[in-house]
Parts: sequence; structure tokens; C-alpha cells
Amino acid sequence: MKTWLTLIVWTLPALAQNPASDDPPMRGVHLTRGEAEGQARAGGRNSSPLLVYHNGPILQTTSAGAIFWGPSWANSTFVTDKITGIDLWYQGVAGTTYARTSDEYRNSTGQPVTAAISYLGHTIDTSITVNGSQTSAILAEACKVLANGGLPAVNNGFYAVYVDVPRGRARYCAYHSAGSCSVKGSTVPVEFAFFFNLDGDGGCDPGDTSGLHSQGLAALANVTGHELSEARTDPDLNAWYDSSGSENADKCAWSFGAPLLQFSNNTQWKIQGNWSNLAFNGGFGYRSLSGQPGCLDGSSKYGPVAP
Repeated sequence: MKTWLTLIVWTLPALAQNPASDDPPMRGVHLTRGEAEGQARAGGRNSSPLLVYHNGPILQTTSAGAIFWGPSWANSTFVTDKITGIDLWYQGVAGTTYARTSDEYRNSTGQPVTAAISYLGHTIDTSITVNGSQTSAILAEACKVLANGGLPAVNNGFYAVYVDVPRGRARYCAYHSAGSCSVKGSTVPVEFAFFFNLDGDGGCDPGDTSGLHSQGLAALANVTGHELSEARTDPDLNAWYDSSGSENADKCAWSFGAPLLQFSNNTQWKIQGNWSNLAFNGGFGYRSLSGQPGCLDGSSKYGPVAP
């Protein structure tokens, strides 16, 4: 297990603190629309304009895998289009202008995040889920899957855990974090993310009216973009974030530049943009909920994607 810097913990909002002191900290907490709007009105997490580099690593390339956890994932009535849709999302995101909205962020040697994102596929675990607020439990699920060969264990892996339980009273839709797993006697770094079942959840609904997806899939697709973007630019929670702890997707939460974005496999999705320091400084981004013009979604409407 990694040792986390004290700085990372105190810059997080209060809801992102974990109940167990040995849990990895949450980061990139995708607040519900109402919570994000409230913080924007109060000048909360989006008050600082620029992301600052804190000398940590980035993911130059990313290998993503999906874990569908919970007994309901064996029920076709519950699943509907969610598993096939998430597969298509990950299969299509690589190389897109949306993915390239994170490419301006670099590591200490000047190497950038790239839009090279491969998909490891998905696995289904129908055992009973646990409280998603315990990041150690979500990490343990990812480690179990890697240990039993459900997904490949890779050093640049992003393992997204989609549970079948609804959000309830939680003030967030998803989050990401990091840790490590022991797989066949080797220690493997793990970037992981947690997602509630968002069926019928108005607080986590992007409002996709295209009719291309079920509401639950559309909601998962949007928050997946949020967490993947942040895991690429701040995988170990010590790379790119602003003075209030907000990462690139946090700063543009619930702010959409285009009705739909097209992926390389011709699928279309409603996804919020990501914060760009270059767009803010150059004046070609669109506005976040807090009114700062630094968001990009890769659509040509809002200027060039950073080289």
C-alpha cells in the first residue's frame, strides 16, 4: 500500500475524507449536479483558475478495465445496455479529441499524457457489494479481480468498479483513487475508480436527450469520462490539481460544451469537458459552472485541442 502525503488529504473537500484512516483518499469526487452548483455559487472548489503541477507521475498511456460488481449484473432487466455500452465507450475513446483535452499535462521530464487508451475488457463479479465510501474495499475488489485473472494486471491500469447499488444520500456520483495489489508475488500499482448505479438518479444525470442510450448508461458514461480524465492526469493523487484540490474534470463538472461528442467507433456521448490551463490563458475555452472560461471537450466549436 502506498503512503499518502498529508498535503493531499487536507486539500480534499470534507465529504471526501474516508471513514477508515488506512483507506486510500478519494480524489476527483464527482459531486452531484446540485452539490457542484452550490459550490460554484459559493466560489468553492473551482475558485482557483489554474492547475498546478505537484511533481507526481501522470499516465502517458492508459489501459482501462471495467469491473461490474454485484448480483444485479446477472439480471438482464437491470443490465439493459449498460455493459455493452460501457464496453463501446472504452473501445471508442482512444485518440479522440475529447481524450486529447488532457494531453497538455506533463510529468517532471516533460513527457505528456497521451490519448493512447486501450481497453482490457470487462469482468462480472456477482458477489455482494460493500459500502462504496470505503476506498479500501473498492481497492480490495480490484485486487481480487486481478489476482484471479479476471482482468490483466498492468502498471498503467485504470480499473473502474461499477456497482449495482444506488447512490442513496451520498453527495457524489463517483470518485477515483490509487493503491497497489499483490498479484502472483509482485506488487502492481493500481489506479481505480468507483461508480454507483445511477439508474433514475437525477443528481447524476447529464440530461442526454439523444435517445441513443438508456438514462443509466448515459449517466455512467459522463462520470466515466470525469474519473478517467483525472486518473490520467493525477493517477497517484500528487500530480495536477489546483490550490483547492480540484483536478481537471472537477473544475468543469456539469459543464457541457457540445450536445454530443463522437468517438472513434462512431458512438456518441454527452460528456462534460475538462479544464485546460492553455484554454483559460488563451481565452478559447468555454465556461465552467463558476464562470471561468477554461473548459474544453474536444469539439471544434471551442477552439483547438492542446498539442
